[in-house]
Amino acid sequence: MGREFVHLHLHSQYSLLDGAIRFEELFPLLETYGMKAVALTDHGNMFGAIEFYHEAKKHGIKPILGCEVYVAPKNRFEKDGDPFHLILLATDAQGYRNLSHLVSLGYLEGFYHKPRIDWELLERYNRGLIALTSCLKGEIPSLLLQGRYEEAKQRAGALKELFDEGRFYLELQDNGLEEQKRVNEGLVRLSRELGVKVVATNDCHYLRRSDALLHDVLLCIQTGKNLQDPKRLRFSSDQFHLRPPEEMEALFSHVPEAVKNTLEVAERCELELQLGQYHLPHFEPPGGASLEDYLRELATHGLRRRLSERKVADADPYWKRLSEELQVINSMGFAGYFLIVADFVNYAKERGIPVGPGRGSAAGSLVAYALRITDIDPLEHGLLFERFLNPERVSLPDIDVDFCYECRDEVIRYVMDKYGHDKVAQIITFGKMQARAVVRDVGRVLGLPYREVDLIAKLIPAGPNVTLREALEVEPRLKEMAARDERVAQLLEFAQRLEGMVRHASTHAAGVVIANRPLMDYLPLYRAPGGEVTTQFAMKDVERIGLVKFDFLGLKTLTMMRRIVDLVAKRKGEVVELNGLPLDDEETYQLLSSGDTTGVFQLESQGMRELLRKLKPSTFKDLVALVALYRPGPLGSGMVEDFIKRRHRKGQIRYPHPALKEVLEETYGVIVYQEQVMMAASRLADFSLGEADLLRRAMSKKDPQEMARLRERFVEGAVRKGVDRQKASEIFDLMAKFAEYGFNKSHSAAYALVAYQTAYLKAHYPQEFMAALLTADMDNSDKVMRYITECREKGIEVLPPDVNHSSWEFTVEGDCPPKIRYGLGAIKNVGRQAVEAILEAREGGPFRDLFDFCRRVDSRRVNRRAVESLIKAGAF
Repeated sequence: MGREFVHLHLHSQYSLLDGAIRFEELFPLLETYGMKAVALTDHGNMFGAIEFYHEAKKHGIKPILGCEVYVAPKNRFEKDGDPFHLILLATDAQGYRNLSHLVSLGYLEGFYHKPRIDWELLERYNRGLIALTSCLKGEIPSLLLQGRYEEAKQRAGALKELFDEGRFYLELQDNGLEEQKRVNEGLVRLSRELGVKVVATNDCHYLRRSDALLHDVLLCIQTGKNLQDPKRLRFSSDQFHLRPPEEMEALFSHVPEAVKNTLEVAERCELELQLGQYHLPHFEPPGGASLEDYLRELATHGLRRRLSERKVADADPYWKRLSEELQVINSMGFAGYFLIVADFVNYAKERGIPVGPGRGSAAGSLVAYALRITDIDPLEHGLLFERFLNPERVSLPDIDVDFCYECRDEVIRYVMDKYGHDKVAQIITFGKMQARAVVRDVGRVLGLPYREVDLIAKLIPAGPNVTLREALEVEPRLKEMAARDERVAQLLEFAQRLEGMVRHASTHAAGVVIANRPLMDYLPLYRAPGGEVTTQFAMKDVERIGLVKFDFLGLKTLTMMRRIVDLVAKRKGEVVELNGLPLDDEETYQLLSSGDTTGVFQLESQGMRELLRKLKPSTFKDLVALVALYRPGPLGSGMVEDFIKRRHRKGQIRYPHPALKEVLEETYGVIVYQEQVMMAASRLADFSLGEADLLRRAMSKKDPQEMARLRERFVEGAVRKGVDRQKASEIFDLMAKFAEYGFNKSHSAAYALVAYQTAYLKAHYPQEFMAALLTADMDNSDKVMRYITECREKGIEVLPPDVNHSSWEFTVEGDCPPKIRYGLGAIKNVGRQAVEAILEAREGGPFRDLFDFCRRVDSRRVNRRAVESLIKAGAF
């Protein structure tokens, strides 16, 4: 086991705003100390377990998965008394599952300030677990500290009996605290009298002793205090660090067995997680059919219907492509995945819940199109299946689906009801301390004046991924302030050391995991502040343990388009079939070319409007390219200007090789899409499309070894097809350059279709469009004012709110001139409950005046503040 000590009690940054240990710093230090094993025991959770396990294995260090659980003094359902701490370590797969259940139930059943378990759960889920008595907040140390030795002995005896076969250890610590030394004496006595072994730990919360002040700052951020507050939560010593083995041996030289026993515990912990094995959810086809046969049946029927609806003349390429895709999907074992996605997507469509036409590379699958998972024809638009699912690189398919923002949760509830609430959960995500925010946090903790801290924070360039290190490089004033003022230097030092640490847990915007067995068998669960159940592992770790995630995204644009279609149907009796719109509508392209794109999906920004006015798209393929090109890489590379010149025939259209004309013709000789790189490799060097996808990946990742191998393969393949060797090498370099900027055409085409649909609605139904747009952003007063200005410019009158005529949302009234009525929901302090009460009272006839209104509405739901806001808004 290497050096004669193993840390069995350690808190990482996932002990939120308490632990200050990052794994990328932990394992190199353990290597320096020559330590071959370490445990992770975060407070009440296992958030970091898989990341910890993965990093440990990478460094050749044995990972021990554990948790410092909170145990309720009576039972987990009673809310009196502070919980005790207890360290639990998993020894094997059963222990991991039991720990997962315990930690989950702490959140799902026992949460009260902390996730609490109880004795009954420990009796049920203790197999495969080792227990340590924890810190001074453990039950046994707490009793000893109060001088209640006999009670401590009785409880220790009960734990010894529960964790039989020597799975219970008394935990000695020496962090420089006098009370801990007294407790240690009692623990050693208990060890002798009960025959229970002792282990030494250091309750590590940070890596080095010099990090103690940094940890103090972290605790102040957690509690909202500052360092000058004598009553703040703080540790009583600066010795809760990752001590090297020799320090632990010296500290416990009077009980050397406590150090030696840590090796025994580490050796007993033999958990090996089977990472990389897929646990696909179970789909039950009707009539006992196999998954593969049922998928083939549905896809065949679906494609036949698609071809009939679209009156496709030459169907042979479609049937050939369908057969090829099904062969790949079925051979990879993913038939069930497609059936599950098709089931919940079609559930939504059958209930009138808007679903996007596609998202990501899945739009390149004809099987997805046939199953109505997507609504964009991959053959018509030149989209590649291999970009989505590569037969030469086995990885889980990833179908992301956009749903109406207001109805997304309904689809998730359907999935939970169908597959079992114990097998479905949303996925957790972790918010981290970003540059500006951490400067403000640390500034407050250090007691610096708000104005000074605000000035420093505002000097950091805006952006989600800007680091303090980068800010110091590009903003000389920050360096000058730090050089001039020690307080600023300290602020920036602490902020840099804390930047990027986990600050809080929340729910991922899209990710949902569906398992074939109860999720707690695979991972622990968490109850988010909003009440929804999520995994305790983030997206990447969910995938590492082989669970399948599905992305259910809520898209406001789909909600807005449904509202427009409903308004048009209600007022004009017209049925607008969004997926049947003609893609060559002149009015739509005129609107786009003029840059009149307020509210048009993906095309609203000022930069995009300028690009639209320059490009003047006249075909759908122009729009697809536009969505792909409007990104920092292409915009900064000169590609966009070159594309526009060629589009307007002001620049010469050249092709790297005549064989590539067909591949690059739609983008005027410019490589815009990743799929074009793949097609070029296929046409010029006889790569299969699977191989070509591997080439694309290598180019985008700039993997030098793989690039060198594939260059040789490409050049030799091209030479065999009659291409000059030098020319082949030049084309490879050109492809590598553009692969860096290339965009996924499938995603671009799908989102271009949503952009086109919203532009079409705006061009043909401006009154309904603006009403729905105002409703979509009614909680943003700046946008509402901007949209009202645009309405006036378009000759649409916006009528004031009126308690006798307004609804919750903005509504359409009259055509000559066209009018929109202001929605009551857009008035500040007037919530949905108040509006519902107004509408209910209005069913008894219009309100005669303010007094009549106040007499008739439910004053508990329409309070004084709401009435005042209605008066100020002119609603009477």
